[in-house]
Amino acid sequence: MSVTLDQTIAHKQHTFWSRLFGNQTFWVVLAVALACLFLTFATDSFATRTNLFNITRNITFTAIIALGMTFVIITGGIDLSVGSVLCLSSMVLAVTMHAGHGIEFGIAAALLTALAIGAFNGVLIAYLGFPPFVVTLGMLSIARSLAMVASNNTVVFQFGPDHAKLLSLGGGAWFFGIANPVLYMIALALLTGFVLRWTRFGRHVFAIGGNEHAATLTGVPVKPIKVAVYMICALSAGIAGIVQTGWLGAVTTNIGTGMELQVIAAAVIGGANLAGGVGTAFGALVGAALIEVIRNSLGLLGINAFWQGTFIGGAIILAVLFDRLRSLRQTD
Repeated sequence: MSVTLDQTIAHKQHTFWSRLFGNQTFWVVLAVALACLFLTFATDSFATRTNLFNITRNITFTAIIALGMTFVIITGGIDLSVGSVLCLSSMVLAVTMHAGHGIEFGIAAALLTALAIGAFNGVLIAYLGFPPFVVTLGMLSIARSLAMVASNNTVVFQFGPDHAKLLSLGGGAWFFGIANPVLYMIALALLTGFVLRWTRFGRHVFAIGGNEHAATLTGVPVKPIKVAVYMICALSAGIAGIVQTGWLGAVTTNIGTGMELQVIAAAVIGGANLAGGVGTAFGALVGAALIEVIRNSLGLLGINAFWQGTFIGGAIILAVLFDRLRSLRQTD
């Protein structure tokens, strides 16, 4: 049977719209846009410069770690230790600078600490076959305990001779009044998107999440890549810890508590599949944006902040339900 040009064009248009409406990230972007539009008219303070500045800056800490978490989730893994890794990296930076070392040495120490934790998690999971949930749950406790040991469970708010540099790094706005953390988030999102979309490493990450056994048979170095993605995830937590330290101007041992739940929620809401094989950098950003808009809107609308967990949890369930319905439709 011959196919006319009009039929071909109609088929392509149907495919485009089907993909668009079947894309979870699209619906999250739409939800964020509608929420922002509603809050703009429902409140007097949402669309103010100060509030928008705070929202965009608050998004960054969750989003930066969610970018790293996306790598892990695509491979079918999970990392529950990111909040504690953020805390330990922040504390290593603070204690090192408080002892009189420069900001470069402090940042290097913090990032190396994060990478070491990520490598430890990855080796246990990839080479020794430990379940990711168990390993990272244990590291959640270990890393926060080490942060308490490093600081003797005290608040560190003096960062030595480079104190002002650190505060400027995390709390400044060097270009066009845009908060520095937002610039870091954008740069890391572009880098993550490039790696996932255009590099062999990114293709291997998706291959592992899609079918690890098939990936092994086709020559994908599964174990080294698994170690690498956990190192990337921990590194993203270390970067977020450095930036957040400069923003807050102090480090306590409860920083990052419960953050792993927000990070995983951001990735899942943005379209990452906990079963593996699906995830994007843009999805991590819009997922983090939705969470922050929800948190911000509760205060502006006078709703008890204790409802935040209910809204975020409901968003996660809806995201998983959406993915499940999409999978069933594709199967049919």
